Amino acid sequence: MKIGLTYTGSQEKHENYVRWLKRNENIEVLKLSVENKNAGEIENCDGLLLSGGRDIHPKYYGSGNSNYRNAPQDGFDENRDEFEISVFKRSQKSDLPVLAVCRGLQLVNCILGGNLKQDLGRALNLIHRAENGNDKAHGLNIESGTQLGELTNNRRVVVNSAHHQSIKRPASGLRVNCVSDDGTIEGLEWADGSTKPFLICIQWHPERMFKFDLENSAMSATIRNKFIEEIKKTRANKK
Repeated sequence: MKIGLTYTGSQEKHENYVRWLKRNENIEVLKLSVENKNAGEIENCDGLLLSGGRDIHPKYYGSGNSNYRNAPQDGFDENRDEFEISVFKRSQKSDLPVLAVCRGLQLVNCILGGNLKQDLGRALNLIHRAENGNDKAHGLNIESGTQLGELTNNRRVVVNSAHHQSIKRPASGLRVNCVSDDGTIEGLEWADGSTKPFLICIQWHPERMFKFDLENSAMSATIRNKFIEEIKKTRANKK
């Protein structure tokens, strides 16, 4: 089994994803990056994980404002944006299961026609945005009748948090599967996934919930296990 993992921009953070995906299974994780120029390699993979990272350029969600509060001081990485847009589109043509984390959630929404809230603002950043490299933690309410709800068998959970942007308008074809206590959208999935490959998009970071001793929680381990299960199922169906 081979999983394509987009490069988050930090080797330490990249390794968190690799360890989380592999655990004790025989899984090959392929690093997909602009530097490696290997977007086409997703077609040789069995699944895709879109990782977190810096803000997406506003032009990808119809905004000309690149000077918003808390915009990246070192600018945007449009090469990465274009690369990962290509990777996602290729994954869909190959009917691959996709898990999208943080930036990945936001990127999928942008690709499919949704948009973003460019900055949560001072009050909400105190709840959601990481400080000094450390994640925050907050409550999460899971919508009933969603795939995420069925998967985790929970309505109320706690997740880690390290973002200052969020989903503003979900793309057509997607539905919200969870929100934080303040109403911030924290997850998306297909509104009707019956004819589409597996897709779960989440705002938190399951790959580093071990830092909160939550690596075995539904919002980390169960999501990972479902992603792997869907990959195995897709592989079997293609044989």
